[in-house]
Amino acid sequence: MTVLQDFQYEIGGVILGAGTPFKIAEIEGLGPAELRTADVEPPDEDGTWLGVDRFQGRVIRMDAGIRVIGSPAGVLDQLAALSAIVSDTSVRAQGGATTDLRMKLPGRDVRVVRGRLRRVQPTLAQVIHGWAPLDVEFQGADHLFYGETPQSVSIPLGVISTGGFTAPVTAPIVVGGPGPTARPGWVDVDGTASTWPIVTVNGPCSNPVITHVESGRVLAFTGTVGVGEWVEIDTRPTYRSVTRSGGGITSLTPVSRIDQFQLPPGRSEIRWSATDPTNTSTLAVTWWPAYTAL
Repeated sequence: MTVLQDFQYEIGGVILGAGTPFKIAEIEGLGPAELRTADVEPPDEDGTWLGVDRFQGRVIRMDAGIRVIGSPAGVLDQLAALSAIVSDTSVRAQGGATTDLRMKLPGRDVRVVRGRLRRVQPTLAQVIHGWAPLDVEFQGADHLFYGETPQSVSIPLGVISTGGFTAPVTAPIVVGGPGPTARPGWVDVDGTASTWPIVTVNGPCSNPVITHVESGRVLAFTGTVGVGEWVEIDTRPTYRSVTRSGGGITSLTPVSRIDQFQLPPGRSEIRWSATDPTNTSTLAVTWWPAYTAL
């Protein structure tokens, strides 16, 4: 992955901004995304009944241009490289598929918007001089910015005690368990907004139930994940799916809400249970920090 400098932006491998042929005069859409409201004008009353507000997908527009002094062909080559991203059938022809828009601003790590490049419109009147004004529009899948480096944890099946009994055994019998800080399911999520994880069950086990403790949200399915097999549950809005290694169908149980299984910023806990006589199965949780602002 290309290392970006301040005021550089990368879409599908093409870098725009400082030090490149793509000069950017202005960018719109980096503040809060537009809202989709459910307001209602009440009959025979002044004012408005305020409904639920939902964010639309973020739209980022660039007032830009391509400058390759003395080379009309160079301008057209740069335009072709950016236009090819719009035409990419691996994204365009696949529902939910996205391209990353990466951006680097001073004092910030790289932020990522997931979506699609939808507009690359040049004006070629001055191309003979090696210059072409350019309108660029990128449609985000949601309203958030993401970190480019994922975070992850691997969680074994829960430990129910710290050891066995020591003879002689006398009443009352107390089974000790790991203290709160020793439990294996803590996740520390960077960012300022809740994010959507990818959850992978690695066999051998059967009938796993994954619970986010603080919210009570559950992901569960019935069936067996064999030795060397895995089932991946991707909760991200544009990718929501349940995938099994080697193919086949795995369906979540009715109590599972893949659309509501989020990790809040800060520390929270994930616990999971399953039947595993070998006690070797693991749960992998991967997420990208999410931010409401740059």
